[in-house]
Amino acid sequence: MAEFEKSISFDGRDIRLTVGLLAPQAGGSVLIQSGDTTVLVTATRSAAREGIDFLPLTVDYEERLYAAGRIPGGIMRREGRPPEKAILTSRLIDRPLRPLFPSWLRDDLQVMAITMSMDEQVPPDVLAVTGASIATLIAGIPFNGPMAAVRVGLVGDDFIINPTYAEIEGSDLDLIVAGSPDGVIMVEAGANQLSERDIIEAIDFGYEAVRDLIQAQLDLLDEMGLKLVQEAPPEVDQTLENYIRDRANGEIKKILAQFELTKTDRDIALDAVKDSIAAEIKALPEEDPIRIAATSNSKALGNTFKSITKYFMRRQIIEDNVRVDGRKLDEVRPISCRVGIIPKRVHGSGLFNRGLTQVLSMCTLGTPGDAQNLNDDLQLEKTKRYLHHYNFPPFSVGETKPLRAPGRREIGHGALAERALLPVLPSKEKFPYVIRVVSEVLSSNGSTSMGSVCGSSLSLMDAGVPITKPVSGAAMGLIKEGDEVRILTDIQGIEDFLGDMDFKVAGTDTGITALQMDMKISGLPLEVIAQAVNQAKPARLHILEKMLQTIDTPREETSPYAPRLLTIKIDPDMIGLVIGPGGKTIKGITEETGAKIDIQDDGTVTISAVDENRAKRARNIVQGMTRKLHEGDVYIGRVTRVIPIGAFVEFLPGKEGMIHISQLADYRVGKVEDEVAVGDEVIVKVREIDNKGRINLTRLGIHPDQAAAAREAAAVNN
Repeated sequence: MAEFEKSISFDGRDIRLTVGLLAPQAGGSVLIQSGDTTVLVTATRSAAREGIDFLPLTVDYEERLYAAGRIPGGIMRREGRPPEKAILTSRLIDRPLRPLFPSWLRDDLQVMAITMSMDEQVPPDVLAVTGASIATLIAGIPFNGPMAAVRVGLVGDDFIINPTYAEIEGSDLDLIVAGSPDGVIMVEAGANQLSERDIIEAIDFGYEAVRDLIQAQLDLLDEMGLKLVQEAPPEVDQTLENYIRDRANGEIKKILAQFELTKTDRDIALDAVKDSIAAEIKALPEEDPIRIAATSNSKALGNTFKSITKYFMRRQIIEDNVRVDGRKLDEVRPISCRVGIIPKRVHGSGLFNRGLTQVLSMCTLGTPGDAQNLNDDLQLEKTKRYLHHYNFPPFSVGETKPLRAPGRREIGHGALAERALLPVLPSKEKFPYVIRVVSEVLSSNGSTSMGSVCGSSLSLMDAGVPITKPVSGAAMGLIKEGDEVRILTDIQGIEDFLGDMDFKVAGTDTGITALQMDMKISGLPLEVIAQAVNQAKPARLHILEKMLQTIDTPREETSPYAPRLLTIKIDPDMIGLVIGPGGKTIKGITEETGAKIDIQDDGTVTISAVDENRAKRARNIVQGMTRKLHEGDVYIGRVTRVIPIGAFVEFLPGKEGMIHISQLADYRVGKVEDEVAVGDEVIVKVREIDNKGRINLTRLGIHPDQAAAAREAAAVNN
């Protein structure tokens, strides 16, 4: 293939597309660049495997540390398991890409994006999303694209396209919009409590840039002499499907109209109909075409059943404005909340119930040394002090399966909840703890990610974390049939499974903190998205009201089992003194007090211990070691040893000086032991600090007011 290049600019920020240069054996490939950030994206298609009844699409995003001029750590000195950010980027590519493939496509597809170079200005994720569309088009895969994505930031009062890392850091909005010619197909955002109007305007602003990127892809295809691939769907024999429909239509319609049924009762009733039809087919003669077709396609019954259920559920909503559980379109399921149901050894807990969805979130407070190290990925951040993890055990949906490491879905839901809560967390200066929240999904029937946001707000307040405001969340759904559109508030499992949209909105009573929209259709106009955003607000506020009835402010005290943190600031030049050669000094303080000490490069020292007195003892030692002394300062000290020419006194934790025998009294002293003994408490004044840093003390010339002030200071420190 000949080499082709194309550029497009947004406010002076260029995106350059190069095809035909790299990966010639891939189905399609593109090198997409902005600044020095460069991503290679490929798309490859293989023949369908026998028995597959879904689209086997695999999307992988790979980070190579050479992209930032770094060598991986660890024994192997090579990249291993993808870091969390890479997994989230894989999901970011997959979510707008997958709905655009024809529903009948069964070929194996793999899209890979590799970041080959990264500067400190341009994030690679949105480049990879757009690159996936280009590579798919060039590969000749049937695809209802093109598709593209941009990031939108808010700097001051102005929206900007594809902001730099520094601009994102100072922005009240980090929003990614992906779209196709039919409209917006994905939204991912974190916001600092922005209004619904601001969010809608940002999506509109981003989609205008998406249109330009879509046109650039069409122009590139035209220059290459390529056309969008249109393949006819394979012909399917409808005989078996019609047989099943004739027997199932009426029964399924009747079951879905019984609003009093619980999810379990409805599933049992539907399974009974399915089992009855399966038994009827099995009873047919072996040579019967229906039985032969059912035997050759074991999934036909289940797939047809899903199709019928989908049809009647959607028609009921479109025609009657009523849902399978009898709710109105904008009605939220019953809410209940509890806090503190787990003993305080976990520091804080919150239980959130919405209908059959139940999430229990636990909050744990840790020391600065517990922060997550991010050195082995391409993020500019080096540590994380807030960690949100989400677990989805099989019993939550009444199933059994082997337990594995967290999958992409679990990591994605945890990241969404984390993003929703970040804007309300206290600063490190106000609350120096590292915070970890774990959301355990105990029962799932729709929107467990928003359930984890609500449960986690409860657990943070129960743990005494001074969040500025609690955050709640709701998931919105969509049913679209032709020009008829219905927005659903607080979707349950069947509406998520058989609907067209999953739009999660989280925020405080002030504004939105996070949102995530995924589509199963090829795009939505902005006015429909705006309706969903606005309809989510009363749902969020209703849920928030229920939460506040349980706990309305963070507890004033943290759990007695949480570490007690004390923070002080020392001269950075004295960090080496506190650490000591080979860490000897700081280890000694830890062994003596039982406290943990973390020191940052700017001289911030955080001391932690479950027993506050131990933390205070360690703090006093560090303060004593690093305090700048002045001649004339008066202290209360204790004699540590006696030698013929004087006595050594520890007058600050970890700091000693010597009183010469001539400075013990205002008369001649024959023997040191006549005046002081080891363990005696004495009042001393700094007489001199010599050029070697040695401290000479005296007991002479101390005013009674100085002695009283020294006693008062010692009492406070102890």
